[in-house]
Parts: sequence; C-alpha cells; structure tokens
Amino acid sequence: MRKCLLLIVCGVALVPAAVCQEAKPDTPLAHSPDDLTVIPATGPYHRITGNQRIEWAAVQTFGPKSLFTGTFSAGLGTARNAPQEYGPHWDGFAKRYGLRFTGVASSNVIEAGLGTLWGEDPRYVRVSLRPFRARVANVFLMSFAARSRSGRLMPSYARYIAIPGNNFLSNTWRVPSESTTGAALKRTGFGFLADIASNAWDEFWPDAKRLISRSR
Repeated sequence: MRKCLLLIVCGVALVPAAVCQEAKPDTPLAHSPDDLTVIPATGPYHRITGNQRIEWAAVQTFGPKSLFTGTFSAGLGTARNAPQEYGPHWDGFAKRYGLRFTGVASSNVIEAGLGTLWGEDPRYVRVSLRPFRARVANVFLMSFAARSRSGRLMPSYARYIAIPGNNFLSNTWRVPSESTTGAALKRTGFGFLADIASNAWDEFWPDAKRLISRSR
C-alpha cells in the first residue's frame, strides 16, 4: 500500500506548474518532438464536447478493455478467495465483478462530470510519432495530468477526486474486510496503476496489432 501511495504522490509532484499555462483557445500549438506539454497532432486543439464526455465515460466503463480487466480481476479474486465473504465460486465471481464494475462506473462519471467545471479533458492522446522514451513518459504523465480547454497540460484534478472518492464511497456497500480506510487507500493506489496500464494499452496496442496483422 505504501508503494501505491508513493506512486500517487510522485505522480502529482511530477506535473509541473509550468504546464498549467494556457495558450489562446482553438489556435495551433507549436511543439518540438519531445515536448509533452502540448497536443501532439498538428493543427488546433478541439475541446471535448458534452457528447464526447458521455462517450468517454461509456467506453471506459463498458468498452472491451474495461470488461476484460473486470473479468480478469474478478477471476483472480475468486481464485484467491479474496475477500473470503464472497466465496470461491461463480456467485462470488459475479459479486466481485459487479463490485468492481460499480466502482469503475462511478469513478468515470465523477471524472467526466467534474472536469466540465474547469474544462478538464479526460481523454488520452497517443504520441505515436515520438521516440519510445517520450511515449512511455507520456503514458505516465497523462495518468496524472489532463488537457485544459486550450490543449495545455494541467493537473488532473477531477481524476484526483474521482479515484479516491469512488473507493471511499464504495466502503458503504463493501464487506467488512474491505471497508476500512486502509483498504480504500490501497484500492486508490491500484486505481492509478490501472490508469497507467490503460494508457499504455492505448499507446502501444495499435502498433502491436499492426505487427500481428503483418505477420499473418
């Protein structure tokens, strides 16, 4: 748990204050190949719309990546019988899956909704034309940062609220062994780790899929 909390603290600290400076809205943003403070595509940054926020929350909750992760997580918990209150059987698998699903759904809704207040864009943007090290850096950076209305980076305040908020909120309906403050903090750390893994998937899976297709 300490490692998870340390990751969160370090991630927040690595979002520099300088990236919070905004450019003029809807204007092209010049950038160098290694500059991660601006949108990677050429041309103007297009602010996220209300419909796109809804779509983002829906895909993050019901999309294949989320459903696969939920199946794996529930299966692992069932195999380990953790928590024991659910039991190592199909009924326990369903309960674990449903519990994880409600947490993910509430977190995504909170992040997408709160971000509307100050124009925070929760979407991950690939930087496929940049060097590998810059792409890895982008994966980690965008787990703790988000785009502002102008396309500049800012701390992802909505995510900082959504992930801990949903995990502490879920204490109200979790079994006793999982409804402690320590358990909620542990889940919060794993929530940010899951976000890093999700960004890495979005960044590198399209490349891997192309290589697989070519090899056939």
